[in-house]
Amino acid sequence: MALTVALLGAESTGKTTLAHRLGEVLAAEGHRVAVVAEYLREFCDTRGRTPRPDEQAGIAAEQTRRIAEAAQDHDVVIADTTALMIAVYSDHLFDDDSLYAAALHAQRGYGLTLLTALDLPWEPDGLQRDGPHVREPVMRRVRAALARGAVSYAIVAGQGDARLASALTAVRHALECPDPAYEGRVNPRWQWACDRCSDGDCERHLRLPRG
Repeated sequence: MALTVALLGAESTGKTTLAHRLGEVLAAEGHRVAVVAEYLREFCDTRGRTPRPDEQAGIAAEQTRRIAEAAQDHDVVIADTTALMIAVYSDHLFDDDSLYAAALHAQRGYGLTLLTALDLPWEPDGLQRDGPHVREPVMRRVRAALARGAVSYAIVAGQGDARLASALTAVRHALECPDPAYEGRVNPRWQWACDRCSDGDCERHLRLPRG
């Protein structure tokens, strides 16, 4: 059964770069790895616009479908994002919280959730980014949703190779010490940040799993 590593975080927190670097390292170690890209990016690039409110559910469902498809024939799946981020932005932008239930159901099925801290500078990236002012509100919603859904997560922080090392520590721990009894629910091996803190420096000491 594949280990699905789900990357969550506000815009411009390095999810895409981290996903590809994780994939490269794990593939070099002999794992059959699939990196599942963010479908929203493909949607925006193809149509030349951001999605309407009524299109959010379809985007979330397609992201979940692609992750599930990749898990059928790989050892490790690195998901650049998940339906939960679509649900969060649907809530934040359109005041629509209807996507949380399905998104959290999918999230609980992933073996490891990594939350990227706000310790990287914001950078523009075409249609998908709204600005640095949305990052903290989005992160608060992400953490609140994970808490409501009883989904454990590890914080990933640091610059460059340090950020990769932070993520690899959590991934290798999950690969070496799988615990299927939890099935994505809160696992006492992991610590998580409070739902009121979005400071990367504050989160940094919480990012590592407990042995």
